[in-house]
Amino acid sequence: MDISISLTVILVVLIVILFSSFVTVKQGTIAVVTIFGKYRRILTPGLNFKIPLIELIYSRISIQNRSVELEFQAVTYDQANVYFKAMLLYSVLDQREETIKNVAFKFVDERNLMQALVRTVEGSIRAFVATKRQADVLILRRDIVEHVKEQLDNILESWGYHLQDLQLNDITFDDIIMKSMSQVVASNNLKAAAENEGQALLITKTKAAEAEGNAIKISAEAERQAAQLRGQGIALFREEVAKGMTVAAKEMQEANMDTSVILFTMWTESIKHFGENSKGNVIFLDGSVDGLQRTMKETMGLNLLKDDAVKK
Repeated sequence: MDISISLTVILVVLIVILFSSFVTVKQGTIAVVTIFGKYRRILTPGLNFKIPLIELIYSRISIQNRSVELEFQAVTYDQANVYFKAMLLYSVLDQREETIKNVAFKFVDERNLMQALVRTVEGSIRAFVATKRQADVLILRRDIVEHVKEQLDNILESWGYHLQDLQLNDITFDDIIMKSMSQVVASNNLKAAAENEGQALLITKTKAAEAEGNAIKISAEAERQAAQLRGQGIALFREEVAKGMTVAAKEMQEANMDTSVILFTMWTESIKHFGENSKGNVIFLDGSVDGLQRTMKETMGLNLLKDDAVKK
């Protein structure tokens, strides 16, 4: 009976030892094995064998990407408080044995790692912001991220980690500063709108002046051409009248008639024209025989002066 119990116990112990000799490591995880507290080796994902009761799993390290959210405050060069909300993305640098040893034994636990990582990022950003003015912080988002990556790469590599990404999701200031910044933006917008309106008004007036000037030029050119045409028409009219009078005078001379009849006809036609086109109601004429003879003599005298001038 005692022998059977002993055999049963031994069998159970052997089964436990046998099962404890096999370790399953999940995908995306690496197990760190120690012997009596000293680092021994690493186990990759899958089914692994270990020496039972001697080799122990010290820790299981995830090699997947991890993220953490940060909220902290910084002070600019001109003493303005800046509040940051950021997201930090990091991971184990690689799967080399030395890297895994750093990750496993550099910090006491995960909480201490996160505390060091967060404080290092905050310190780097605060040091950068302290050299910048409040008005420049918002437009330096990319510069802040690049500065932090440059500062942290070497430090994180010594811990066995790599900074994948840092996103500054929100950058805010104190309420009074935010209101003043909004006022500055609003005043700049009003100034730009006023400048645009002034430019538009100037352009409108300039175009109107140019159009008016062009209209005046066109009107003047049209008037000049009209005057020229009127002058040419009057000249042609006079030329035709002169030709007609010459022909009529020549024919009357050949018929032994007094050419003063032509002048009398012109004088009566003029009187008729005055009567038809004048705006007045009364035309004063000297209708006596003496007046008619005097008018005829004056007209003939003008005609003789004209003929002498032509001959000369």
